[in-house]
Amino acid sequence: MAKADAGQVMSDAQRIVALSEELHALPPPEAARRLRAVADDIAGRALALLNPAEAVDVIGRLPAAQRARIVAAAPEGRGEQWQVNLEYPEETVGRLMERAPAVFPPDAKVGDVIETLRELVKRTLITYIFVKDAAGRLIGVLAFRDLLFASRDQRLDEVMLRDPFSLLPRMPLVEAMRAVVTRHYPAYPVTDANGVLVGMVRGQTLFERQAFDISAQAGSMVGVEKEERVATHWWRSFRFRHPWLQLNLLTAFLAAAVVGAFQHTVDRIVVLAAFLPVLAGQSGNSGCQALAVTLRGLTLGDLRNFSTVKLVIKEAWVGLLNGVLIGLIAGGGMWWYAHQNHTANSMLLGGIVWMAMTASCVISGIAGALVPLTLKKLGADPATASSIFLTTATDVCSMGLLLALATLLAL
Repeated sequence: MAKADAGQVMSDAQRIVALSEELHALPPPEAARRLRAVADDIAGRALALLNPAEAVDVIGRLPAAQRARIVAAAPEGRGEQWQVNLEYPEETVGRLMERAPAVFPPDAKVGDVIETLRELVKRTLITYIFVKDAAGRLIGVLAFRDLLFASRDQRLDEVMLRDPFSLLPRMPLVEAMRAVVTRHYPAYPVTDANGVLVGMVRGQTLFERQAFDISAQAGSMVGVEKEERVATHWWRSFRFRHPWLQLNLLTAFLAAAVVGAFQHTVDRIVVLAAFLPVLAGQSGNSGCQALAVTLRGLTLGDLRNFSTVKLVIKEAWVGLLNGVLIGLIAGGGMWWYAHQNHTANSMLLGGIVWMAMTASCVISGIAGALVPLTLKKLGADPATASSIFLTTATDVCSMGLLLALATLLAL
């Protein structure tokens, strides 16, 4: 009978681990739906194995009644902490908090703390011991080695590290990452504005969440929602992506309208048609380089100490240098192609391509810097569909410049 019970316990443990892995692979809405057919205690234990931010994202999408049941069934008070975390905005430290398991008053004796920890470490991972006063304010922190070298009769306030570093629960994750980049601690206490200890954040959890946000940035640039994962249902993927593709189609019509406005030029100098995608592609790549650098600067906070005007001037200058050199090769290609097709003014057409390429790369560099900065100023995510807006600007400018210069100089 004992062996059968042990087998059942092992089976339940395996089911919980498998469920947590499944929930980790699903976006929050799908993960919440997956839990509808799962027992509350199993759901609570599976969520407890996730990154706290992931668990909170799923909990927040459950019906209120089911959420309350799972919160009550979660082990080690995790459920109550999830409820607290839900009160903080997304992408803040508060969403990642765990309950600090080892908290003691300053007058606690080292020997008594050690005996208490003997039981606590059997149930949870403990890295630091936090010391708070009667008002709940964090006043010190200890590592296990501090207990090892202390006398069992000493008080914690005699051996603790005073005024420890801590994070604020409403601090954005980007700011938190900058604050801890030189402090490679396994865990960080979280205190409110009054210094009251409200939880802790593990370093691994913080960096995992930041890595997830960074991985979503590339998709945001082309209209893919942050929540979309490989396991996202096809209908949700369609609803996420389709509006941006419609917008992209509209912007593509703008580029097509520019070409249409110079149709008579294309009809008379047919070789120009072969070089329209060359200019659009090169200027687009140049703009994406500026876009990537600007987004990185916004993410890391580099632009706080760097003038926006200087950034735009720098990207324009880099675009000019790139455009001049790339334009020489492209212009040479146009000259050879036009000469091979017995087109009049082949040398002039080569010069026109060079001028258009140079100007296009300058404009694309400026656009690559301004598009995310403008989106941020308007209160939007600077990465959201930046690539779509940038591509429109570079296509319209590069094609328009080439055809306008050909009309003015070659006809």
